[in-house]
Amino acid sequence: MMPHIHLCLVLHNHQPIGNFDGVFEQAYQDSYLPFLDVFEPFDRLNISLHTSGPLMMWIAQRHPEYLDRLRLLIESGRIEIVGGPQYEPILTMLPSRDRVGQIETYGAWLERNLGVRPHGMWTPERVWESGLTSDVVDAGIRYTVLDDYHFRAAGIPADQLTGYYVTEDQGRMLRVFPGSEHLRYTIPFQSVAATIDHCREMSHQAPGGVLTFGDDGEKFGTWPDTKVHVYEKGWLRDFFGALTENAEWLHTITLSQAVESTPAAGKVYLPDCSYREMTEWALPVESQNKLDDVVHAMEHDEHWETLKTFIRGGFWRNFKTKYPETNEMYARMMHVSRRLADAESAGVDAGELAVIRDHLYRGQCNCPYWHGAFGGIYLPHLRNAVYEHLIAADNLLERIGGGNHGALHATADDYNFDGLQEVRLSNDKLCAWVAPGMGGRMYELDVREISHNLLATLQRRPESYHRKVLAGPSVDGENVASIHDRVVFKQEGLDQRLQYDRYARKSLMDHFYDNDASLDTVSRGEAPERGDFVALPFETKLRRGEDRVQVQMHREGNAWGIPIKLTKAVTMLAGSESLEITYLLENLPRDRQLHFAIEMNFSGLPSGADDRYFSDVSGNRMGQLGEKLDLHDVSGLNLSDRWLDIDVSLGLDRPSSIWAFPIETVSQSEAGFELVHQSVCVLPHWWITGDENGCWHVKLELAARCHQNAETVADQQVIRL
Repeated sequence: MMPHIHLCLVLHNHQPIGNFDGVFEQAYQDSYLPFLDVFEPFDRLNISLHTSGPLMMWIAQRHPEYLDRLRLLIESGRIEIVGGPQYEPILTMLPSRDRVGQIETYGAWLERNLGVRPHGMWTPERVWESGLTSDVVDAGIRYTVLDDYHFRAAGIPADQLTGYYVTEDQGRMLRVFPGSEHLRYTIPFQSVAATIDHCREMSHQAPGGVLTFGDDGEKFGTWPDTKVHVYEKGWLRDFFGALTENAEWLHTITLSQAVESTPAAGKVYLPDCSYREMTEWALPVESQNKLDDVVHAMEHDEHWETLKTFIRGGFWRNFKTKYPETNEMYARMMHVSRRLADAESAGVDAGELAVIRDHLYRGQCNCPYWHGAFGGIYLPHLRNAVYEHLIAADNLLERIGGGNHGALHATADDYNFDGLQEVRLSNDKLCAWVAPGMGGRMYELDVREISHNLLATLQRRPESYHRKVLAGPSVDGENVASIHDRVVFKQEGLDQRLQYDRYARKSLMDHFYDNDASLDTVSRGEAPERGDFVALPFETKLRRGEDRVQVQMHREGNAWGIPIKLTKAVTMLAGSESLEITYLLENLPRDRQLHFAIEMNFSGLPSGADDRYFSDVSGNRMGQLGEKLDLHDVSGLNLSDRWLDIDVSLGLDRPSSIWAFPIETVSQSEAGFELVHQSVCVLPHWWITGDENGCWHVKLELAARCHQNAETVADQQVIRL
């Protein structure tokens, strides 16, 4: 009699907050619906299914018939619903209260809508730290799926990863299944026989054991080329047929059945980890390249199979250092979470808090907080969606906080956890976040009426995969490939579009350039920086009046070795849609021109559409926002986005030259390498000399005027709990 083995097939279906409705629908038609169609007739097979909150709620609204079919399969015991945090956050970046809250909230939703309260959980991106155990168990979870990479990092040999293990924290016990990396790469990219043969081999090595496949459902139809491979060419039907034919020894069971019918393989304490590819993506680029080179150099060595167990990638939290923009979103999320906790402690109405909490939870959706094989932080619409919900939550907290709603505020704190003090200026129209310790830059500017952050920008920086971009595309047309192996260009000439910035793309960034610096060299990030004002600290004062607040900053630095004092002030008036920004430069030479520029960046104003355009101070259109402008002797520039229904205007009290150009990145996504518009840079610049006192000054007015009074998109999306 042939030895038997159990196989847990765990699917993870997910679409993030902020993704386009058409993307949801396409994934539904290409992956989620046809998978169910193929699965239903194979009545001897059981699977565990996780569908993330954003996707499940979308399906409930757009395709309720899918939920009807799920209920029948749940009742027959063929599908186990796996829960998790509601809006798919990386749990390790959340406060404990939000970890438990997200899991409990989604469990309650699933119970109301599908009639089951899950005891198993999908851990988003399999990002794990031991301290999660107690929170996960406190939220009602008994078991979860990670990756076998976690277990190998703990020193457990591969031949012992045929079951689940028990882990513990503060006396709470959790069962953890090791998802097989081998199966992740055979299903569905290799022949059906390759998977069956592997399972047969494992049945002889570990009779009665449990193999776990846990991976994205989108690889069955949505990932490139998989729709044809999986459905039209019949891979999935053949796979289910093979599982049925071999059911005498290969038992497909759910995670809950595995827990009920098989004993734990042992006890383990897992290190801080994720799946292998994620740990590589979390490394700094230089280290990532070195690791890649070492792996390629060693992979054919006779000792590699033994050595690779001890090779480690990076730590997920370091995405917050690799991409400071991630840290900005994270810090803003933590700010909202703290304010919400304070409001709850103060006894604010629970119904009002539920709406705010839903915005917060949506703003914790993980996808734009990191980057790997998927677009992640490089996708502006995902970053904008996170900020939209966090700003909406912040606005509601202001309204319920008592006192005069819309009153002026000027506060200082270490808002972004860098050990320095930042300044927050706010009224009912705008909220500006300024970092005096980092060149006095403005790093966030919220337009509160539409819950939009005009500074949700992204710096152009080297990425490890840019080496592949420079090498050119290479796709095997004969075989379907994993997204980790594909090299596809979505546009031509991407190798010519690789440009890098030395500094973040924020506003009030003060530059001194050579007098002959050009739009081309500056836009490509190649113009030498001749001053030391862009990123070094400014001394700061906060001033408060009855109808205005101001942050004043000054720095005694230099340009070309010439000592210069630069003072700048940002003033916000009560009820105003604009900021008044003044500059004073002192100790300037009278016999030499210095080329001075003030960099401003604006995000969420995309290119490639006629209703997103530049105009002059008289309202005359000057082209789409993706074009380059080289203007002289002007007093301002307007940027308009009719989809957001916002006009951003920059006014100057002295004639100026202005450069304007798009910031575009070459980034990786599951479909290939692509050019992505990130923001618009506007650089007023002057060739200045000192007056009789060695001084020069300018005043700018930066305004963001909205033309809609309807609820924001975020308000419309709230699901009252």
